[in-house]
Amino acid sequence: MALHDYLAGEVGEDWADGVISRREALRRLALLGLTVGSAVALLEACAPAGGPTSPGSSSGSASPTSSPSSPGSPADGEAIAFAGPTAELKGFFAAASAPKGAMLVIHENRGLNDHIRSVASRLASDGYSSLAIDLLSEEGGSDALAQGDVQAALSRASTERLVGDMKAGLDELERRVPGAKLGAIGFCFGGGMVWALLDAGDPRLAAAIPFYGPAPAAPDFSGNTAAVLGVYAELDARVNASQATAEAALTAAGLEHEIKVYPGVDHAFFNDTGARYNAEQAAAAYADVLAWLTRFLA
Repeated sequence: MALHDYLAGEVGEDWADGVISRREALRRLALLGLTVGSAVALLEACAPAGGPTSPGSSSGSASPTSSPSSPGSPADGEAIAFAGPTAELKGFFAAASAPKGAMLVIHENRGLNDHIRSVASRLASDGYSSLAIDLLSEEGGSDALAQGDVQAALSRASTERLVGDMKAGLDELERRVPGAKLGAIGFCFGGGMVWALLDAGDPRLAAAIPFYGPAPAAPDFSGNTAAVLGVYAELDARVNASQATAEAALTAAGLEHEIKVYPGVDHAFFNDTGARYNAEQAAAAYADVLAWLTRFLA
């Protein structure tokens, strides 16, 4: 799935879930380069039975809540800057007291925000020093952009640039956590970036965990040694369409892997700040993440 098409689909799903208004959805789709006709057609395709949820209301999922052990809890760590291939990169680093490994955390299409910072902090509290990278560092950082502009900027960034920045993030983890095995985890857009990082090949990765991310059209995962846990949601038909492609490429590359499909949930079920959050399956997925890291990163 092309990155641009994926990001446009995310705007449509945000509108359908009532996260943004139709007017805002059309504005964001225009920033992504869609014509009015194409944007209207995309929204019609995304509309659920009975019409979209009104902005600000629940889409039928349980209301998101946070607890000290949830990914939406306040983050414990620090903002950092480090060298990238073409510009200084920004990120959030959470250090484990006794690191068992080190993780690169890759954000959704909303950029580096408090939710993603809290994921890094949560992993650190469980023994994995983590760097949440801001893939919009060249644009001044995610916090400098409005949400529609975040998605448009990500769509304009080349995969080569994004992969180069992620590899620089791995460099920074090696510097900060010397001798640790390295892993990568990403969500939605970030899950797609984990697949892209595997497609580019980096033998330093010992573990990779893409959460409901679109796989490249014709991936080649040779050149890696990572053990890959692919996380999918049963109801996420859009991303699940590339699941077989990803699994075939993992098998062809001879990589240790497992594909897990969590029942009864949709795209972004792990994000406890979103309308599709499912506490039960999010907890199950995080337990599976920790078990995977214990096997391949600790």
